[in-house]
Parts: sequence; structure tokens; C-alpha cells
Amino acid sequence: MGILRQIAEYLYIKKRDPNDQRTKWMKYMHGMNRLSILMFLIALIVILVRVFLKK
Repeated sequence: MGILRQIAEYLYIKKRDPNDQRTKWMKYMHGMNRLSILMFLIALIVILVRVFLKK
């Protein structure tokens, strides 16, 4: 599976494959990945705002 496709599934942009096996631990892992991606995007936005508004 491609990286961009996986990120799209984490952020609910693309539906996941219904034939994929989902275990409890896989759900936990995807939840942690989703949280880390969202935190990274928020931090990136904060950094960009600080850089461009500081000028």
C-alpha cells in the first residue's frame, strides 16, 4: 500500500479496503498514526504562521 494512500485513509479522505483484516492492535496502531499525523500538521501550520506573521 502506498504511503499517500495510507495517510489519506488515516485522515478519512479515502475509504479503507473493506476486505482488509482489522485486529484490535491494528486499530490502536492506526489511531496512534492518525494522531501523530494530525499533530505534525498542526505544528507545521503554527510554524508557518509564526514565520510569515513575524515579518
